[in-house]
This record gives sequence, C-alpha cells and structure tokens, in this order.
Amino acid sequence: MTAVADTTPLNYLILIGASEVLPALFQRVVIPQAVLSELNHLRSPEAVRAWASKPPGWLEVETVAVVLDANLAKLDAGEREAILLADQVGADVLLVDERAAYRVASQRGLGTMGTLGVLETASVGGLIDFRAALERLLQTTFHVSDVVLEPFLERDARRAEDSD
Repeated sequence: MTAVADTTPLNYLILIGASEVLPALFQRVVIPQAVLSELNHLRSPEAVRAWASKPPGWLEVETVAVVLDANLAKLDAGEREAILLADQVGADVLLVDERAAYRVASQRGLGTMGTLGVLETASVGGLIDFRAALERLLQTTFHVSDVVLEPFLERDARRAEDSD
C-alpha cells in the first residue's frame, strides 16, 4: 500500500513522535519535493526541520510533473504537488488534513486519510495508544472540531470496551 503525504499530517506526526507509524502502516511513503521544502521552512517547528533535514530511509521524495489545473490553483504548493504525486504514483491514500485539498483529492477519486485517521489506524494495529497520541496532538497547534473528533473517540472507547 502506497501513501503520499501532504505537509500537515507529517508535521503533526513528527511533533508528537509518531512518524514511525507510517512505514508500519504503508509499504511506501512518498512526498513531493514541495512538502519537504515546507517541512524545512523557517516557520516550521525546530523538531520538524531537524527531522526533514535528515529524512528517514523509509521516506521517498519525488519530483512531480506539475500540470496546470484550475482545481489545484487555490491550494498551496505542497497540497498541489501531493495530489499530483498521488495521481502519478497510483497511491492508495493521500494523507491530508486541509479541507480544500481533501475536497479536490476526493473529486479526483483519491483515497484520503487525515492525521486522526493515521492515529486511529495505528491504534487499531496496536502501534500506539490513540488517547495518549491525541493528547499530545492537542497540545500542538492542531485544531479539530468536536463534530469531527467525537466519532474517533467513540470508536476508540468501543475498542477499549471490546478488549476488556
């Protein structure tokens, strides 16, 4: 299974010390050059810049053949290139949090998963504790509405009950 990651999910996974779930969940993890550039940007947290300056061996960085597409024009470079790269490599999933990029990816028929989805999938696989990871995530600049978060918490509570 191949995943292409946009900047935001990778940024938050790095910040909470959970980026290593990615190679455990996906056979291939690929990012476009624009995402690596955004992770290395001076405004990125120091921990993210340090990670991006020496990316792990499991992370593939690809150059994207950029095409003019009006649907991508309002997205930032990382989102645009991640969507194009997901198309180009036939990715099974695009890791993306931003609503506009999610909509464009969905319109193109790409499977999508956000940061919470990655954490939930890792939790189901026994790789992390969802609640602990969520607590760390909420201590960052990550924002999520209760409407979006509640189903994740309910599923986690059911899994906890089922395991008892």
